[in-house]
Amino acid sequence: MMRLALPDHWVWDSWMTDDGTDYHLFFLRASRALQDRERRHYRATIGHATSPDGEAWTLTADALVPSDAPAFDDLATWTGSVVRGADGHWSMFYTGVSRAENGLKQRIGRATSTDLLSWTKDPDLVLEADSRWYELLGEGTWPDEAWRDPYVFEHAGQWHMLITARAGVGDPEGRAVVGHATSDDLSHWRIEPPLSTPAGFGEMEVLQAHTVNGKPILLFSCAPKNTSLHAGHDAGTWIAEGQSLLGPWKVTDATNVDTADLYAVQMRRTRNGNWMTWGFDNTDGPQFGTITSSRYSPHTDTESPTPAT
Repeated sequence: MMRLALPDHWVWDSWMTDDGTDYHLFFLRASRALQDRERRHYRATIGHATSPDGEAWTLTADALVPSDAPAFDDLATWTGSVVRGADGHWSMFYTGVSRAENGLKQRIGRATSTDLLSWTKDPDLVLEADSRWYELLGEGTWPDEAWRDPYVFEHAGQWHMLITARAGVGDPEGRAVVGHATSDDLSHWRIEPPLSTPAGFGEMEVLQAHTVNGKPILLFSCAPKNTSLHAGHDAGTWIAEGQSLLGPWKVTDATNVDTADLYAVQMRRTRNGNWMTWGFDNTDGPQFGTITSSRYSPHTDTESPTPAT
């Protein structure tokens, strides 16, 4: 069973990659000395742990911390994903928020590494929401500008990035969409139209796309309080089917998945072909801020894109 708990830090959103020898888990962390867990978001750094089997984890040095001001990520660094390029180098795409906008405007950056241990931020790559398709800060009722949680994978000879975003039109309380960007080389990106339409979710966080039993699925998180058209559900994990790994996604018909009290649930295929699913404990008890395995376990006769090999 997978479990990562730090006595002095809360840990929450996480993502994983595999270098062939070890699994590498990256996660958001913030000191418990803050006392109020809601203060953790603007104190977040990106932690790192390794494991030979995906169960027992060894903590290493943090992967990323906020940059010196002024910078798009000089307040906090948030959720992302890691992929390996054709040159063998690793790229971590992550979310940054800055002091200039009091953390209310989200942008996406990139850091690179040759060993997954030491990371160098790319000063030339900062992606922002495009107002042609996406809601910007102050254009709706949402408190911040959603442009975060980049999930990068290769599909049909091109790199794709799924992004937590909101449309610029529709009911302000339910504008969440699957943001999209494309790249040929991981260095230059084009912001594309969203891969879904608003479907009553205020936000669709930590997106992932996989193929399960021959059906493309979109995995995302949304707290029950932030969805207006899907009342009566207690879990924050959702799955929507689509026509391909790029959608279009039937978000209106999304299924609520019982993953106990875990949030930001992720899926990954292991070396033996099985799936592992995990998230962080989001209860009000002492286990809050612990990463652990999820109850949800899809069938193993599946395929997936290559998000983090």
